[in-house]
Amino acid sequence: MKNFVLFMNDESGATAIEYALLAGLIGVGIVSAASALKGNITSLFAEIGVELDKAIP
Repeated sequence: MKNFVLFMNDESGATAIEYALLAGLIGVGIVSAASALKGNITSLFAEIGVELDKAIP
């Protein structure tokens, strides 16, 4: 009976699930931000490539 009470009071699994949910939300945020900035990042690297082509004969 004592082991059952200890098992019911153990919250370590809940903490692991909370951390997993938090990590998942952070991942979703990173992916959505990258998707939103995709065009800007692509044009920035294109401009950098053009400038490098000009600088290197």
